[in-house]
Amino acid sequence: MNGAEQVYRRIGTPRKGGIIAVCDHASNFVPADIPLGVPPEALEKHIAWDIGAAGVCERLARRHDIAAHLACVSRLVIDLHREEDSPALIPESSDGTLIPGNIGADRQMRIDRFYRPYHEALADWIDEVEPELLLSIHSFTPELESTPAERPWEVALLYNEDDRAARHAIRMFKAQRCVVGDNEPYSGKQLNATMNRHAEARGIPYCAIELRNDLITKEAGQARWASMIGDIANRVALALE
Repeated sequence: MNGAEQVYRRIGTPRKGGIIAVCDHASNFVPADIPLGVPPEALEKHIAWDIGAAGVCERLARRHDIAAHLACVSRLVIDLHREEDSPALIPESSDGTLIPGNIGADRQMRIDRFYRPYHEALADWIDEVEPELLLSIHSFTPELESTPAERPWEVALLYNEDDRAARHAIRMFKAQRCVVGDNEPYSGKQLNATMNRHAEARGIPYCAIELRNDLITKEAGQARWASMIGDIANRVALALE
């Protein structure tokens, strides 16, 4: 943690050499001393957090023995799933919504207060657990407001250079009759910051999983997908041995 401020939280008990999960966009919390200047309803949209992703991680941890490291601050405050020098680290707009409080924001303060404590703690945790497989859990909106286009995938796997685990997972999700995206709706060649840093750089296999958020807004959907992800993650780990 960073002093008394909760930058991340952990759920579940990790198994040494097992599987752990990361959720960079788990929260839509905005500290009171960081006025973003957006309407309250904006904080309920996908621009503020990955809707349903935290619920999936809760179930992975509590029912499927996959402990998780979850962010406790909105991506509108700082996007933990970006490189530290990325222009999108502190977004000035997102999907057509202007974020006035981020224009001219104290970038270094937010990096020191949120970004570095989050990633340093995650790195220490990975060193301690020595996982055989990392899961990165995200969700995506069925349609962007700024550039409307159908996004038919139910689940997608993103990857950059290391696609070992993703290839197995894509095949397994397809076997469950899921509509599966292969580096869709985003490409892990461009958007893979957390897994680049904590998995690829260490040689740890990973599955960066994107779930369409309308499928996980309710507890039943979160439970269904957590069960499927838990099963497939364990089978991917076996396939990689």
